Amino acid sequence: MSAAKQLRQLIADNSPVVAPGAFDGLSARLVEQAGFSAVYATGGGIARSTGVPDLGLMSLDEITRRLEEMVDVTGIPLIADADTGHGNALNAQKTARAFERAGVAGFHLEDQVFPKKCGHYDDKSIVPEREMTQKIRAVKDALHDPDMVLIARTDGLAVEGYEPTIARAHAYMEAGADAIFVEAPTSEEQIEQIARDLPQPKLINMFHGGKTPLMPADRLGELGYSLIIIPSDTQRAAIWGMQQTLAAIRRDGHSAAMQEQMVTFKGREAVIGTDDYLALDEKYGV
Repeated sequence: MSAAKQLRQLIADNSPVVAPGAFDGLSARLVEQAGFSAVYATGGGIARSTGVPDLGLMSLDEITRRLEEMVDVTGIPLIADADTGHGNALNAQKTARAFERAGVAGFHLEDQVFPKKCGHYDDKSIVPEREMTQKIRAVKDALHDPDMVLIARTDGLAVEGYEPTIARAHAYMEAGADAIFVEAPTSEEQIEQIARDLPQPKLINMFHGGKTPLMPADRLGELGYSLIIIPSDTQRAAIWGMQQTLAAIRRDGHSAAMQEQMVTFKGREAVIGTDDYLALDEKYGV
């Protein structure tokens, strides 16, 4: 079964599907080992892992290489962030084909102006509705796997307001999207209203500290949200852990004070599967 078909089956059988964010092979492995059935490759997290903000600064090739690394070391479906498709409809087709070759199960495509901004930044701009619907049609035409899950994201709430955003969402679904992602609702009431006004499959973005209030996964599932992504929390936790360890090293010259907050040497190797690699090396050794 292809990863895309697996994701479709998960959505059908186990909604909501909670997909924590990952930004490299190690974090993707950790998501799988924690027992989650899907992983979200956060575009913002991938950008920040290179030391730059989420402002559309990374090239398609750079992002695709990272997705390939993540797919290669995990066995659960990966949902990717295609941003704006990296340009116009033809660029979006190229992006879709690259993501498909990388092995992702699905991806979301947004209606921001290229280059985009993080969905929870201020002063976003979006393209005309017609431009986005044509981009969705172009992407659907470019895909080879009919099971690939195309999620249309709209950032219209902060730009045009509620009613035009709902109209956009319906138009995007009619253009061929498999699910809709209304980014950055700002209240529980708005989350519930979106669910009522959009009975189609839906994705929602849940992370601590953003513009959207946190709600339990079970409640979001009851409302009809099929996918829940938590993009940045794992990376933020990793940043904090590294900051604390570096502070200890600077103060003491070593990290002994952080022993209880660090995985052991053996534990790290278990996460990576070193023993499995060594067994293969012995199997194929001469």
